Amino acid sequence: MKRLTESLPGTRAAALLALALMTGALPAAPALAADASPTPAWVATWQASPQPVWGADFLFSAHVPSELRDQTVRQVARVSLGGQRLRIVLSNAYGKQPLTVAKTTVARPRQGSGDGALADDSLRAVTFGGQEAATILPGASLVSDPVALPVAALSQVAVSLYLAHATPIDTFHWDGRQTGWLVSGDQTRAATLRLTDRARQSTTARPLLTGIQVETAQAARAVAVIGDSITDGATASLDQDRRWPDFLAARLAPHGVAVVNAGISGARLLSDGMGVNALARLERDVLAQPGVRSVIVLLGINDISWPGTAFAQHAEPPTLASLTAGYRQLIAQAHSRGIRVVGATLTPFEGALPGTPLADYYQPGKNALRRQVNDWIRHSGAFDAVIDFDAALRDPAHPARIAARFDSGDHLHPGDEGNRAMADAVALDALLPGLGAH
Repeated sequence: MKRLTESLPGTRAAALLALALMTGALPAAPALAADASPTPAWVATWQASPQPVWGADFLFSAHVPSELRDQTVRQVARVSLGGQRLRIVLSNAYGKQPLTVAKTTVARPRQGSGDGALADDSLRAVTFGGQEAATILPGASLVSDPVALPVAALSQVAVSLYLAHATPIDTFHWDGRQTGWLVSGDQTRAATLRLTDRARQSTTARPLLTGIQVETAQAARAVAVIGDSITDGATASLDQDRRWPDFLAARLAPHGVAVVNAGISGARLLSDGMGVNALARLERDVLAQPGVRSVIVLLGINDISWPGTAFAQHAEPPTLASLTAGYRQLIAQAHSRGIRVVGATLTPFEGALPGTPLADYYQPGKNALRRQVNDWIRHSGAFDAVIDFDAALRDPAHPARIAARFDSGDHLHPGDEGNRAMADAVALDALLPGLGAH
């Protein structure tokens, strides 16, 4: 026993010596942390959610031909966050056959040109898997290789696609609120487009192009907004980036946070219309977008108001229970991916769409359901936070109507100042806790 006791100090000393040798042979943990540098990461910075192209007999014109052949499509998009490199996303989500894009370029548009002209020395070729030509399979999307084109936050990018062979257009975004161009031949590298008929060669729809991502020096966060025509910017000034998510992007860019607009005009929470229902597109348009940490949900007014119109005379209106079940399912799916969900109240719409085939879009009973939905959004606790757009836009003297200074004139969609008011009503802490403190 005595020998064992006496041997312990020697054993302890040997162990300490071995530990000292090991410690001296390895870099200390704090040194590793100090030497570590941020890892570049990709974040979604712009989006136009894909929709199926409808037939010629639909209420609205599609603004795109059913087929393109030996033509170049040039589109302009304003990013929210910038980066040293970018990549684009093309979609054939609703196509029934493979589509081949023969050539693609990106550039910065010439400021103030308004005709698709490109800034000097900004043109870059885009490849896919190292190849100039690319095929998009039916139902699929295609992400390009990184392109070394530095872009600043809130700046514009021009994307040109050359479709050499007969290409049916089955997938698009209908209301781009930005003029694009459909011109003959391969003009992907043309600094100035050759236009023969401006009226016939321009479009506000977005064929094939569905996203832009940028590489940031370290991982950046994005906020997605899933909504309908109010989010899509139906009455915002054309070519001016004045949708309410655009104004929100301007508020968030200084914080290093991107905004991606997943609005589709005519969209609904529970059923298909001008796009598929929200749950059917949630994965593609929100959950799969790189960097998304929060989503704002502004959906439900079309679910409530489309039934009973001239175009859906016999459709059954939703119930409060069916709408809240849809919201809860959307929340559950987002939470399963660690994404914060912010609910937004539905805006006033008394007298909506006068003098149109949808003049019966508003009815007192529909407004009663809207108010019930808003009460649930505000008080159920189902959402992580709430933005009260109803309170931000309503006329205090007539709460069922949008205040005149915010109204676009159709009593449903806000104008530019209404869009600004909506963006200003968003508490940044509601989107990402702690953001407003910086």
